[in-house]
Amino acid sequence: LAQIKEEEDECCISLEKEQLELKQEFDIIIVSPIDEEGENREPDVSLLSPEPNWDQDTVQISSDQERSHHEESGSSRAREEELKQKKWFIRQKKAHLNNNLCSCKVCGKLFTRSNLTKHVRTHTGEKPFSCVTCGKKFGQRYHLTVHMRTHTGERPFSCLTCGKSFTMRIALTRHVRTHTGEKPFSCVTCGKSFGQRTHLTVHMRTHTGERPFSCLTCGKSFTLYLSEHMRIHTGEKLFLCTVCGKSFRQQNHLTVHMRTHTGEKPFPCVICGKSFTLQMVLTKHIRTHTGEKPFSCLTCGKSFRHSGTLSQHTRIHTGEKPFPCSTCGKRFSDKRNLSRHIRTHTDERPFSCPTCGKNFRQGGHLTVHMRTHAVKKLYLCEICGACFTQSVDLTDHMKTHKGKKV
Repeated sequence: LAQIKEEEDECCISLEKEQLELKQEFDIIIVSPIDEEGENREPDVSLLSPEPNWDQDTVQISSDQERSHHEESGSSRAREEELKQKKWFIRQKKAHLNNNLCSCKVCGKLFTRSNLTKHVRTHTGEKPFSCVTCGKKFGQRYHLTVHMRTHTGERPFSCLTCGKSFTMRIALTRHVRTHTGEKPFSCVTCGKSFGQRTHLTVHMRTHTGERPFSCLTCGKSFTLYLSEHMRIHTGEKLFLCTVCGKSFRQQNHLTVHMRTHTGEKPFPCVICGKSFTLQMVLTKHIRTHTGEKPFSCLTCGKSFRHSGTLSQHTRIHTGEKPFPCSTCGKRFSDKRNLSRHIRTHTDERPFSCPTCGKNFRQGGHLTVHMRTHAVKKLYLCEICGACFTQSVDLTDHMKTHKGKKV
């Protein structure tokens, strides 16, 4: 719906542009009347037809010139008539637009009469158009048309560059900018540019601190996508994978998931050539080449490549442990540590040894176990030559040479 709302705004802008273009075209015709010097002026007969000589040889020439004059004169009259009709048409269209623009009594925006009726429904909540497949209702027929494509699979708007198809024209317009690199929307505060107007709107809130969308259930506020957050409370998962049947709360999560079936990795690293399924993962990967660490701890100054790593680090200073175990109540500062802990209750062992089939709760435990199958021992005592598969075992062994108890 956010895409459709933006398309409505752009339609409103295009209406204003059409009025401006009509005014400019109308002004051009007024400034360039048909009787001025130039191609629109009817040709002067005295210039086209010289004084005739009434002998036998010149009569024929004079007749030819007369016919030529009539032809050019007729062509000029046709152009004159065409310009008059165009001038009348533009005047009528301009008057029609001005007479039919009405303002919304709620918000004051200007619309044509037909579009005003559609717009008012955004205030009243009226949704007269229903989907015959799932029963979902919409305030505009166009929104229903776009929605129906989620059932039919129709994607009528195709990219001429890569062939990818879309259900909405505005989605295609945005996609084309990924090929052209065009970013027409700029932040007036920091100068950063964006390919989509909604991205600029959300970005501006980082400067203003505005979070206009509040969850009535938990009170948390958001700059965007409250509807997606609400699905955490309702458990609703609208987006279904047609291959494996898995459901997702967000469309983009389904899009990323589908790449696990197709093997598509559309984001390649220009440095090493490695490809990724997500732009965000590629951005993080590039920092391994550049060494960039843009996220700094305000307490100790330590820098990190990823914002998530900084968030985990910050909890060392605050002591915050936001992830509780639902079984025993123990709390953790990191979600991954909670996941490992839960396996102690469920006895889940998702990591299997491909050699002997033994299962482990943690990937690190499997890595250590795999060394027992290796031909060469990894940790060698330089004093007695004893070999060990784990560094901790070698450390304990070295204490025996120093006379310390193991």
